[in-house]
Amino acid sequence: MIPLEGEGPRPRAVVFDVGHVLYDWDPAHLYRKLIADEAERAWFLREVVTREWHFQHDAGRAFSDTSAELIARFPDQRDRILAYGARWLETIPGPVPGTLDLAAELARGGVPLFAITNFSSEFWDMFRPTAPVFDLFADVIVSGRERLTKPAPEIFRLALSRFGLAPGEALFIDDQPGNVAAAVREGFVGHVFTSAAALRAELRALSFPVAVAEPAATA
Repeated sequence: MIPLEGEGPRPRAVVFDVGHVLYDWDPAHLYRKLIADEAERAWFLREVVTREWHFQHDAGRAFSDTSAELIARFPDQRDRILAYGARWLETIPGPVPGTLDLAAELARGGVPLFAITNFSSEFWDMFRPTAPVFDLFADVIVSGRERLTKPAPEIFRLALSRFGLAPGEALFIDDQPGNVAAAVREGFVGHVFTSAAALRAELRALSFPVAVAEPAATA
């Protein structure tokens, strides 16, 4: 846990990141289906549909604009580039093991749940109907809608204001240490996500209502 300096209220709410905390994400999941040759696929993800190119969408740019620019640079890759928009859901293979269960436990215990995610507004609109876990969340700040991305301090200030939380009242969970450090500077208690088991232990240490271990599945 990365705590606030000094004494303060115990966290009463939990704020999740989405990618690599609640759901896995990697463009390679899609392009393994489209580009059989491993070397060619590695080149494409390194030079064409790169993560840096993708992050423009998280900052609020439209796929129609970014794809047109990319096609102008790589006209022979047009169909593969356009597939990124049409088949974007295939970049998410499923949830991160264990964290959706933790969110459900917290919700059953009456803990307010929120999220701050670097996510394209367009892609969020595609993804949200496939992820009923967010029915448990009071609010989600999507960077592409706000045109603010983590780790900018403004997105964390917006979150505290919109979520109605005072400094020290929320645990923020993210897989990126830089995002967690930025959140702590703005008044969150922070947890760098590595696994659901480690997060469960952290939640219990902070007296959140979760079981010692993930409840066994029932037949």
